[in-house]
Formats: sequence, structure tokens, C-alpha cells
Amino acid sequence: RGVVRLVQNTDFATFTAEDVFLQLAPVAFDASTFEIWAPLLNGGALVVMPPGTPTLEELGRAIRTDGITTLWLTAGLFHLMVDERLDDLRGVKQLLAGGDVLSVPHVRKFLQAIPACRLINGYGPTENTTFTCCHAIGESDLAIGSVPIGRPIANTRVYVLDENLRPVPVGVPGELFAGGDGLARGYLDEPELTAEKFIPDPFSNNCRVRLYRTGDRVRWRADGILEFLGRLDQQVKIRGYRIEPGEVEASLLAEPGVKAAAVIVQDNAGEKRLIGYAVSSLTGEELRTRLQIRLPDYLVPAVIMVLEALPLTPNGKLDRAALPAPAATAADAFVAPRTATEEILASVWARVLDLDRVSVQDNFFGLGGHSLL
Repeated sequence: RGVVRLVQNTDFATFTAEDVFLQLAPVAFDASTFEIWAPLLNGGALVVMPPGTPTLEELGRAIRTDGITTLWLTAGLFHLMVDERLDDLRGVKQLLAGGDVLSVPHVRKFLQAIPACRLINGYGPTENTTFTCCHAIGESDLAIGSVPIGRPIANTRVYVLDENLRPVPVGVPGELFAGGDGLARGYLDEPELTAEKFIPDPFSNNCRVRLYRTGDRVRWRADGILEFLGRLDQQVKIRGYRIEPGEVEASLLAEPGVKAAAVIVQDNAGEKRLIGYAVSSLTGEELRTRLQIRLPDYLVPAVIMVLEALPLTPNGKLDRAALPAPAATAADAFVAPRTATEEILASVWARVLDLDRVSVQDNFFGLGGHSLL
């Protein structure tokens, strides 16, 4: 029932006997459900990638030579293809991307370069069979600085509820709950977790009907479109301020020249601070300076590391666990203490900031320091 609801009589994309799909995702990843059954249940063709993780060049070659018309890519892989192999996507008629927040600059670049392709933001937890909401992206959607997740697909119900399971008004953030034919039965051999996440539907007279609490923070727009605001479990308090790292990521991505970004919370002996990562032509300090103009001090990451690329999992999603620990000072910029006073100060700073070493030219606040320290 979940698979049929995903790929038959759908309203978020079109599947015909003329379509050619690429089965790229590992079969343990729920995206493969869509890739395999959308063509096979609609008379289309299915191209299976060889085992192993392909290079961008190999992926682009397969898309071109096999005439792929409908393609699913994780957000991370979509961003890489737009940066490195954009021309390989020109023959695709429908491209669904998701699994993480889409970068507005990458979406804009794609729409301008390949306007004939329908680009769809596909949102959904595995617990609701691949897609819960989808949105065909237009240039006008990018004005707000983030890509909306759209409306529920056919035979799917969604609610935006407060902590007491009451619907919230338009424009007010709440947690997204999902139900309908795509809903899983629960977690295998995990009855307590199943009971916590799959709750009785308070809007149904049938006591057996369930809703899945996604843990995602969203809000309705006035036009009935959903905006994704971040994860509820990623909200943290730093120095008394409630912070959503996803909002800081969005601010980083909005900076010209930033191709990808991530923000995490680092906890050193109970002292929390934001660490930013960016793929950019600018330096970390230049990005911090720009953010300081637009954001309050507590939302500016203590450190922003510039990387060549963000690490991805085998499924193509951002691998936050693989993000490198920030270095206090680049090796070529380190200036050792030259006097006894500088030795004492560097030692104090290193202890307070929980760093291995501190350069004479470092800035206390740039290293994550603040008045409480």
C-alpha cells in the first residue's frame, strides 16, 4: 500500500512508459523504493548502476548515455552535480532532490541553466515511505531564502501541531505529523519507540489510525505551502539563547560564494558553541564578519572552517559526524608566545577555551570566547 501510494496516481510527478529511471540509491536507503517501483509499476525503464559508490563523472556518464529522464538525488549529491557536472543533467525531465535542506544558490543555478527540467523538492522521513510532501520549485520560491517542502502527496495527511497536539495557525511554527497510506507499522522489535513516535490520530474516530511525529519544525504559508524550519531535537540553548543551527546554516548559504554549509554545536565540558563549515571562496573570518552584520552575536559561529567539500554518507546525505574538529589556528598563521607574559596569557586562553594552543595574534572572541568566560 505504501509503495502504490508513492508511485501510482501521484500528483507530485508524472510517470509514464517513456520514462527512464536510474537506480542509484543503496537498497537499504528508502529512496531506492521510489527509484525501483516508479518505473516498474508504470511500464518505464529501470537502469541499475553498477555496485559501489560512483564518481561524479561516472554518474554523469550514466545519466547521459542511458538517457535518464527521471532522477532522484540527495541534496548533497545534487549540490555536487550542479557544481561539477551540471551539463550532464540537461537531458533529465524530472529531477527530485531532498533528504536534506536544498541550497538556494544551487537551485537558482540549476533553474537558470536547465529551465526545461522540473525540479522537485522531495521531503519525507523513511517512516512514511520516501516522500511525505513535495514541491515543484520555481524562481519565485527562492525569494524567502529557503526552499519550501510543499504540500502532502496523494493519500497522505499532514498536520502542524503544538506540544499539546493542537493545530497551530498559519505562519506559526509547530511539529509536523504525518499519516496516510505510506505510514509504516512501527519499528521492528522496538515497542517503546514505536509507541512514542507512532501515536493515535487525534483527528480520527478510528482508534487504530496512527500519526508519525517527525520531529521536524515547520509552518504553513498563507497559500497552503509548508516551509521547513529545522529539527526540534537540534534546538539548543547557548548562554541562555535558544538557537536553531539550521537557521544559521541558511544564513551561511545565503552569502554569495558559499556553495554548501553546515553548522553544529560543540560541547566542551558543558560549554556550548556553534561551529560552522562552508565550501566557499571566502575565508572563515571573512564569513564570520559578514554574518556579524546580519545576525545577533549569539547566532554567529565561534569558528567557521572552510572545506573543499562537505563529507557525505554512503547514502549521499551530509555526514555531520565526519566534519573535522576546528583547529584554533592554521599552521602557517600560528605565532608562538615570545615573552613570559604572552606565555601566561596563551596558557590561560587555551585552558579557558579548551584549545591545544593559542596564537599571539588570535582574537579571544573569534576563538569562541565570550563575557561569561
